[in-house]
Amino acid sequence: MPKFKTTTEALKIVHNRDQIRNLGIIAHVDHGKTTTSDSLLAATGMLSPSVAGQALALDYMELEQQRQMTIKAANVTLYYELDNKPYVINLIDTPGHIDFTGKVTRSLRAVDGAIVVVDSVEGIMTQTETVLRQALEERVRPVLYINKIDRLIKELRLSPEKMQEWLFNIVKDFNRLVETYAEPEYKKAWQVAVANGQVAFGSSKDKWGFNSVIAKQAGMSFKDIIEAYTTIGPQELGKKLPLHDALLGMVVRHHPPPDVAQKYRIPKIWQGDLNSPIGQSLLKCDENGPMVMMVTNVVVDPAAGLVGTGRLFSGTISNGDQVYLLNSKKEGKIQSVQIFMGFQREIVDSLPAGNIPAILGLDIRSGETISTVKDVVPFESIHYVSEPVVTTAVEAKHPRDLPKLVEAMRRLNIEDPNLVITINQESGETLMAGMGVLHLEIATTMLQQQGLEIITSPPIINYREAVRAPAGPIMSRSPNRHNKIFIKVEPLDPHIIELIRNGTLNEMTDKKGIQKTLRDNGWSSDEAKSVVSIDPKGNMLTEETKGVQYLQESMDSIRAGWEDVMQNGPLAYEICRGVKVTLTHYVPHEDPAHRTYAQLMPATRRAVLGAMMMANPTLLEPILAIEVKGPAELIGAITGVISAKRGKLINVEQREVVTIIQGEIPASETFDLSQVMRGATAGKATWNTSFKTWQSVPTNMLLPIVTDVRKRKGLSPEPPTPAEFIDKE
Repeated sequence: MPKFKTTTEALKIVHNRDQIRNLGIIAHVDHGKTTTSDSLLAATGMLSPSVAGQALALDYMELEQQRQMTIKAANVTLYYELDNKPYVINLIDTPGHIDFTGKVTRSLRAVDGAIVVVDSVEGIMTQTETVLRQALEERVRPVLYINKIDRLIKELRLSPEKMQEWLFNIVKDFNRLVETYAEPEYKKAWQVAVANGQVAFGSSKDKWGFNSVIAKQAGMSFKDIIEAYTTIGPQELGKKLPLHDALLGMVVRHHPPPDVAQKYRIPKIWQGDLNSPIGQSLLKCDENGPMVMMVTNVVVDPAAGLVGTGRLFSGTISNGDQVYLLNSKKEGKIQSVQIFMGFQREIVDSLPAGNIPAILGLDIRSGETISTVKDVVPFESIHYVSEPVVTTAVEAKHPRDLPKLVEAMRRLNIEDPNLVITINQESGETLMAGMGVLHLEIATTMLQQQGLEIITSPPIINYREAVRAPAGPIMSRSPNRHNKIFIKVEPLDPHIIELIRNGTLNEMTDKKGIQKTLRDNGWSSDEAKSVVSIDPKGNMLTEETKGVQYLQESMDSIRAGWEDVMQNGPLAYEICRGVKVTLTHYVPHEDPAHRTYAQLMPATRRAVLGAMMMANPTLLEPILAIEVKGPAELIGAITGVISAKRGKLINVEQREVVTIIQGEIPASETFDLSQVMRGATAGKATWNTSFKTWQSVPTNMLLPIVTDVRKRKGLSPEPPTPAEFIDKE
């Protein structure tokens, strides 16, 4: 058994930046991330080798153990020696299911390298592509681990030559994704090569693995691996080729230490002045500079309160530090600095830049930037690849439990910002929106495990409102009839919507940056200068007035009217998406007492609503990508299920014993997908879904859906007409 390593031994080297690696493990669901993590923990003496692969040590939630899936991102600090040199490896095991990719996104901000785990039979899957793209967008360098090699031997019965060809194709597919999604300077540099030791092969379940370096040292080949399974058994392979040496050795050799990584990562994720003292400290990962940390994960400890974990990019963080919370504009005092050791935390008093500390004592949220210096530019906000598309109403079975329920849901929202909690002020109902049915199911189960008896409504789909044609300008008067607002609307270009959704265009960007981005994407200079406000949900407010008095002092009220409509569209009070609203003219009253917020906000709101109702409005429904795996004889049954649910078949691929069917399906058709698919395939198919796009609902379904949503919200069944909002001159 490996020698047990204590926190004290790890703390001896945390100041030596070249001996630190910050690592994430990412993969498609069920490709073996957490089993792999267990083997790495066992190798550092933190978990008995006899239970590695079964203990699922980083899946410390009871729910994770029951479902055999990772829900939360778990942190652990490992101690590893290579060539008699010790290293501290800060490891984050992340979820693979698409409903929890928000946690993957946040975790990647804290690390510099990632092990991408791929099933040897299934190869590169949809979620593999998603998580790799997320890593490359954060400038996190990947290496590849092809897991479950035993499946190629036991199930596919491949010869050594055929096995190498099979695995070479997976490596080629992986490099094709790097070529597609990496920034130009990393497209070639970050591709992986077997000969360079950047690809490992193994079986996490059987605890063995190797890369080219270890294979050469051990004198082993794929032929020897196949023979071992037929003679000595995988246990002996684990002794001869321990998995942790293959993976952690690969990490130490090919992942950058924090001071190297921050030189190219900071310009991507921090928009401050790189030539300033703080900028230089961030670039150099200087432990003697100002303390600057980004919190990437927050959990609620029943005893200790909020525990924030994240990457310390500059300075040293210590117990008792007075810090500024830059995003929320608050101050606080750090009570305790700790590090995660599995599900345990150990007090360390202080940690230098380049590490991943856990901090207690602050009222903090994921994405917060904290610093000992007040005038620091916060880190770029974290952008998620998906957004909540399914909602359920939650209420306490017993009224006395209502305060407890509100507090429990507040904690859920703190730990998982992708879980959106809203309270309807009119009806009093609490709504919980998530990435999918599973996301909501997990959240409600976690509430019940806290002893709460709750009642949940059937899940409902979140729609978006959009326009399909330009309309206006139309005029609306303020309630006192003394001000006139002229508005036109038009659909926003899909590419511009994507730039807003991924954070390239946002309210925090300076005006010159917005104008340059828009000009680079085909807007004229005048159009680019007209932008007043950007809604992160994918909408934009512009103005093209000329010589209008009092415009600037009135703009906050006008913007408020626009924001209200973008949050509550005219058809069904759903959030708007892809709507460009332009203020074309404004006729204000000279007396400021007559052009107050109470006058201009409703006038703007009426004008925007009227223009949208004239612009061929529609509802957008969420479309999910679906990937189904099963035997070839089930192709007909699987495609039949997809077609019956308004789905579309995109691709069918045969990979030896496994057939992979890819398609897309409306989210509204997936509520009973489990029962229907299991019934049609006798339980022999497995599948997963992921958010793909928003798409207009079919014309013949639009009015029934609008009517149904309006009734559910307590509105009149019939949507309004343009005439209700438009005033005549």
